[in-house]
Amino acid sequence: MEIRYACSYWGQEGLSPSLFLSRVIEAGFDGVEINFPSDEKFVTDFQSTLDALRSSHHDVVFIAQQVLEQANESVDEYLWRMKKRLAYLVALKPDFINSHTGKDYFSFDDNCRAIEVAESLALSSGVPIYHETHRGRFTFHAASLLAYLDRFPNLKLTGDFSHWCTVSESLLQDQGDALTRIIPHVHHIHARVGYEHSPQVNDPFAPEWKEHMDAFVSWWRQILITRALSGDSIMTVTPEFGPVPYMPTIPYSQKPLADQWLTNVHMKNYLQQNLQV
Repeated sequence: MEIRYACSYWGQEGLSPSLFLSRVIEAGFDGVEINFPSDEKFVTDFQSTLDALRSSHHDVVFIAQQVLEQANESVDEYLWRMKKRLAYLVALKPDFINSHTGKDYFSFDDNCRAIEVAESLALSSGVPIYHETHRGRFTFHAASLLAYLDRFPNLKLTGDFSHWCTVSESLLQDQGDALTRIIPHVHHIHARVGYEHSPQVNDPFAPEWKEHMDAFVSWWRQILITRALSGDSIMTVTPEFGPVPYMPTIPYSQKPLADQWLTNVHMKNYLQQNLQV
């Protein structure tokens, strides 16, 4: 199986599209994952830069994120905003959309309405939409996700299990049955290592995090093996360690405990050497 590594724009927001994309390619990534800012010039520049880049790098991965800003709104208002944003992203023709879908406090039926909005757009546009496993969304917990998989057996997920470790305050040792059911639905991986009290360790390569690193790499390998057995020849992975305040800091100075960019590059390089299936 071929694994293609995308670089997140999260934490690189000070860079122009041309600088970001050139930095990504120079670091050995195969593409980008981006939550676009509310700046039409940025989006236009990104699209033109990506088109130019693809003239020489034909397989550059382009993943768009759907992450709505918080708002005090009704379910119907949320669904309208989500549908509008997804339609906007579909028009940009990404390889797929990674969607932060629904709310953890919505009812099951209301979250199903949100999923239906996304699935309908994916079907009509031909652009796949994957739903990220994330705190605050309908996917916030492994066990509660199972009912949605029963309702939507073809649901496709972005797997970021760091959130579930935090929500469950565990390395999911007692949730193996749920993971077994969920893993076949994962089509994209966010390669970030979390722990029982936060979705991001300070440095996944530090020896004190070896147990956690090993657990996550094992999950990622299980996902890749499952996708390969399903006939997929390509899988995408985004190392997604975030900037401050996701990145832990030193008190008072607020200096980050690690370099976000270097951590993501290190993770990409490590997985290229250790995650082949």
